[in-house]
Amino acid sequence: MVNPSRPRAAALTASAVLLAALLAGCGDGSWDGDVMTQKLDWKDCPAPSEAEGGGGAPSPLPNGTRWQCATMRAPLDWSKPKGDTIGIALIRAKASGPADQRIGSLVFNFGGPGGSGVTALPAFGEDYAALRTRYDLVSFDPRGVGRSAPVECENDTQLDEYFQQDATPDTPAEQVQLLDRTKQFNDACEKNSKKILPHVRTTDTARDMDLMRHVLGDAKLNYFGISYGTELGGVYAHLFPKNVGRAVLDAVVDPTQDPEQGALGQARGFQLALDNFAEDCTSKVTDCPIGDTPEDVKNRIATLLKDLEKKPIPGVYPRELTQTAAINGIAQSLYSKDFWEYLTEGLEQAYDGDGKILMLLSDSMNGRSENGEYSNIASANIAINCSDEKPRYTADYVESRLPEFRDASPLFGDFLAWGMISCHDWAVPGAADHPDVSAPGSAPILVVGNTGDPATPYEGARKMVEALGKGVAVELTYKGQGHGAYDSKNKCVQAAVNSYLLDGKVPEPDAVCS
Repeated sequence: MVNPSRPRAAALTASAVLLAALLAGCGDGSWDGDVMTQKLDWKDCPAPSEAEGGGGAPSPLPNGTRWQCATMRAPLDWSKPKGDTIGIALIRAKASGPADQRIGSLVFNFGGPGGSGVTALPAFGEDYAALRTRYDLVSFDPRGVGRSAPVECENDTQLDEYFQQDATPDTPAEQVQLLDRTKQFNDACEKNSKKILPHVRTTDTARDMDLMRHVLGDAKLNYFGISYGTELGGVYAHLFPKNVGRAVLDAVVDPTQDPEQGALGQARGFQLALDNFAEDCTSKVTDCPIGDTPEDVKNRIATLLKDLEKKPIPGVYPRELTQTAAINGIAQSLYSKDFWEYLTEGLEQAYDGDGKILMLLSDSMNGRSENGEYSNIASANIAINCSDEKPRYTADYVESRLPEFRDASPLFGDFLAWGMISCHDWAVPGAADHPDVSAPGSAPILVVGNTGDPATPYEGARKMVEALGKGVAVELTYKGQGHGAYDSKNKCVQAAVNSYLLDGKVPEPDAVCS
């Protein structure tokens, strides 16, 4: 996610579900049963909570299949499996094909960390119709997210201020202000979510997924992970290699990078996406309304951002479009080529003094609904990142690294570099420099990389293949644009993924789709 808080592999839901809010329910508290013998009570899904993004209950699928929701109990602390429990919110659509052709459940994680799977799966449900012929489609709100013991930090008014702050300080005074504001946010997280904060690491969620596999009645976990969901899938494979069924990792996180390397990779990735956007706009038969050449497009954007730092323009009343919100909105629109037209229109309007479209794009990235309520995606994103990642970066260190970040991206470099300070005052120590995803003995895992992916650069797919270990992963390359490959609707990618998940046919090594 690209925001003033923390760069990481962004949730697919943050870009593809621009204003969506579809969902289900869960809760937490004490429970006197055995989590291993629990039975799920599936019911029609209610409307989403504020933490999940709000909106109405999910509509039935085209064939009339209704979305069902349930609560799974999981240990709060996996080192004390008989202790307190939390509720994990689940959603499913049952398989559409003959019962004797059903393989089992296919569990999705759409990324983040911090994205609500209970919200995302219905939004994408029709895209997975082919997979539903043999699988129950299942997703969940990971612990700390949505209705699954959500991390709570600041209120909506405070978050409006938080996302408007100057996230790229130019003076010592501005640096102090950013650090103070970051500490204020982090202190609020500790105060309001003290019980859950130590237990939202990716390893905890991976253990929840193995419990989910068991409770769903599956001998193996069949899994589709996107963006951060690829890291979660890799960690699961490391912890439970013998329990991996058919697994696909799409929009792949580089598991070998520490947070700084990840942020630098995102700077390069978003710059590449911006370059491609500018080239696309100026290469069309009709005139590009935001520049005559690719360099002209990027120069005008840079000038706009510089002007906004000095003087914001009207955004979504009563808020103004600041430099930070504009950068966030631009980044949001680069997640999918389908959004490039919104970026063009948003920039055109911003040059005329109207920042509404860019601000709406920024709001969607940050989980802000039209009524001013925020989901907890940002709070959960920071909590999970800071629990996972051991390094703690100081302002002095970030300042020393700015030249390399600016070289990687003149537009996004400062923004992503300063995002590294968000864990500086975090209450819970980070687990490791990077996740361990080595999975000897695992079933084949299909790893799909997109050459034009801004948030999880293409190189991460090869790194994931290598880190999973010899003979585990098979790589598929998609020569395209946007974050992820399967939901690009590319027929070659979808055929390869469907063939593997439905029939167990692994693609040829190093296959390419374009």
